Amino acid sequence: MELKNAVAVVTGANRGLGRHLAAQLVERGATVYAAARRPQTVDLAGVIPIRLDVTDGESIRAAARIASGATLLVNNAGISTATPLLAGDVEAVRLEMETNFFGPLAVTRAFAPVIAGNGGGAVLNVLSVLSWLHPAGLGSYAAAKAAAWAQTNAVREELAPRGITVSALHVGYMDTEMAAGVPADQKADPARVAAVALAGVEQGGPEILADDVSRHVKQSLAATPAQATA
Repeated sequence: MELKNAVAVVTGANRGLGRHLAAQLVERGATVYAAARRPQTVDLAGVIPIRLDVTDGESIRAAARIASGATLLVNNAGISTATPLLAGDVEAVRLEMETNFFGPLAVTRAFAPVIAGNGGGAVLNVLSVLSWLHPAGLGSYAAAKAAAWAQTNAVREELAPRGITVSALHVGYMDTEMAAGVPADQKADPARVAAVALAGVEQGGPEILADDVSRHVKQSLAATPAQATA
């Protein structure tokens, strides 16, 4: 889709990758609704801050009413609690699934009729290389992102007849607050990831692989999982 003159809604736009996505959309000539749980934390020039909590249905519906001209939805908001599935707090596991799976689903369900009514457009779901790679220490995050990948593929098929493309962004660690403890040489520049993501949306690609880690892991999906050792 053409991003110039698009009307975009970016969730989690107050920091990290979401902030870069919102800023670059403005640079490309889009009208941008920068959504966050606390819109007062959005400090970007040229955007329209709106309140949207992906775990709060009323805030989602209100945002869809406000951004009634939307043609692009970027499901970027998410959390990581670094919770293992068996040893971790089950409420943290539920929170990750609520935020990283049910949240984007609820936002997409609210905005899909809006985008279709405006002549079609696109949805970008920010996923992760952990959609495909599932380390035990990040079990809850990986499970939620794997589910979000399945959601993305199914929703793509549902929305295609309505003139809406659906793309999945896969990336490893980025230099953001979520990955603060990861060595710098293992992290991608979120500004570059945002540029790759938006180019992929313009091209209508179903999957956007933003770094070498994602490309390598995607190519390895047919391999037999490693055997756990005692």
